[in-house]
Amino acid sequence: MGSLRRTLHRLVGRRLSGRTRRPFNHLLAMKFIARLGVRTQAELAERMLMDAPAVSRLVDRLEEDGLVKRCAGEDRRCVRLQVTESSRGELEVLDEADQWVQAEADKYLTATEVRELMRLLGKLQAGLSQVLEESERESGS
Repeated sequence: MGSLRRTLHRLVGRRLSGRTRRPFNHLLAMKFIARLGVRTQAELAERMLMDAPAVSRLVDRLEEDGLVKRCAGEDRRCVRLQVTESSRGELEVLDEADQWVQAEADKYLTATEVRELMRLLGKLQAGLSQVLEESERESGS
C-alpha cells in the first residue's frame, strides 16, 4: 500500500509540474480541508500522516499565501481551518490531475474490480481501526 501511495504521489506530482508552483502536500492539505471535511490541524496531521509541528508550519505557509485561514473553533483551545477563495485555482489544478489519474487507473481495472478493491480496502480499514481502538483502550489512551 505504501508503494502504491508513493507511485500515485509521484504520478500526480509529475502531472502537476508546470501547472502550479505549489508543492503537492500543500495542494493535498487544501483538498482535505475543502473537500473532505478536515477542520483542525490535528485532523489534518492524522490524514496526511505528518506530525503536528510539520502541519503547523504547512498551515502557516498556506495562511501566509492567503490560501487557508484559521477561524475560531468551538472553544478557545482550537481553531478551525478553512480554505479561501484564492485556493480555488490550485484546487482545480489538483482536481484535473485526480481525474487524469482516475482515467489512467480505469485502463487497468474494470468497474467490478474497482468496487471489489474498495470493498476490500474498507474491510481492511475497519479491521485495523478496531485493532487500534482496542489497543488504545488497553493502554488507557
